[in-house]
Amino acid sequence: MGKTIYLKFILAYVIFGLLSFTTIATLTSSLTLRHLTNAKADALYREATLVSRNYASSFYTNNMSTESVQNQLKAIDTYVSAPIWIIDSSGEVLFNSRKDMDPEAPLFIEDFDPAITRNYYITGNFFGKFDKEMLSVFSPINSGFNIKGYVIIHTSMEEILTSRDKILNISYITLFIIFILSLIILVVFTDTVFLPIKKITVATEEFAAGNMEYPLDIHKDDEIGYLAASLTYMATEIARTEDNQKKFIANVSHDFRSPLTSIKGYLEAMLDGTIPPELNEKYLKILLNETDRLNKLTSSLLALNNLNIKGMVLDKIDFDIHSVIKHTAETFEGTCTAKRISIELILTGDTLYVFADMGQIQQVLYNLLDNAIKFSPDNSSIIIETTEKNDKIFISVKDSGIGIPKDDLKLIWDRFYKSDSSRGKDKKGTGLGLSITKEIIQAHNENINVISTEGVGSEFLFTLPKSKKNGT
Repeated sequence: MGKTIYLKFILAYVIFGLLSFTTIATLTSSLTLRHLTNAKADALYREATLVSRNYASSFYTNNMSTESVQNQLKAIDTYVSAPIWIIDSSGEVLFNSRKDMDPEAPLFIEDFDPAITRNYYITGNFFGKFDKEMLSVFSPINSGFNIKGYVIIHTSMEEILTSRDKILNISYITLFIIFILSLIILVVFTDTVFLPIKKITVATEEFAAGNMEYPLDIHKDDEIGYLAASLTYMATEIARTEDNQKKFIANVSHDFRSPLTSIKGYLEAMLDGTIPPELNEKYLKILLNETDRLNKLTSSLLALNNLNIKGMVLDKIDFDIHSVIKHTAETFEGTCTAKRISIELILTGDTLYVFADMGQIQQVLYNLLDNAIKFSPDNSSIIIETTEKNDKIFISVKDSGIGIPKDDLKLIWDRFYKSDSSRGKDKKGTGLGLSITKEIIQAHNENINVISTEGVGSEFLFTLPKSKKNGT
């Protein structure tokens, strides 16, 4: 498409030049000739009017002799460089500034029509009296309220045509200069618009073919540069997304394959007698644990998929965060009893209302408590604390477990990520809990952070918007 646009632009440029040349050769030429002819005719008309009023009319009133009129016409002819005629209404030439008329052989203008004098000038050979094109200007001779004749001044059109051609030559030179300047614009357009667009087109084709590493080398501080930078960023993000998808599929495959392989192996061993019947109950419990792990993994994947597809549509309401914390803690009562872990609640006030999605926040607390219990040693305690500051509510979940290595702190929010130190304890973990937790908090436009020391414990702290209900 870029080549087509460029060819159209070149074609438009050529057509513009041709039309400009044609316009000057036709319309401009015609208008210039008309303007010069009118200007020349006006000048000659003033001279003809002067002759008709001062000399020709005096001839008809017998105030000037024929010889005096002829001499005056010759003098004016010398001044205007044009022959001057005086004719009567019938078309007889009475005087010619460049030729003495013979009364015995009068000269008549055949087919002379006084009506042509209405336009005060005509062009042509003047009824065949000249062998080239002339401009003939008329001025009537009035005597006693009657038109006795006409003063006619003739001049060759060659001078006018020459003047027109000089003006047209100037116009052609000006057009040529404009054409060259516009050619510079075309060159600049090619360098600043066409070539970058061509590069962008090639790059988009490469991106569409899957080559997200294709270099788009355009460095401009304009809209095209911004477009190129946006496309490069888009390709980088698509490549990163594809890489994440590959890792996602690999992690899902790994996490599904491990329990499935275990289940398959135990079932085959039970069927072929490798595992004696008296041990079936023991291995069935193992199989049940593996199926629980698969079920938890599937539920986490469905939850994560819903978050991505629905774009985290939140149902925000005012609710008591203390009540949700207490109910969530109660769900771990059995697990905590088995490990002799206590959950200590340090809550600000009897009630503390927040404005958020209660179901999603309950999921956040569940994930954080589940992790805290999972990585806490027996006979330890977990502290859940709430504090209020300005328009924010801070919720903290703190354990005294194995902690998170410093190098892993930035990675724990990634999907399926498990640190090396946690793999031995996290038998049923999916690596999705913290990823889901962060996406829920971010959907609320809030923040979640972690402070952890390896061998000492971890503290997860997140914020929620304070409800206006607290002030009532």
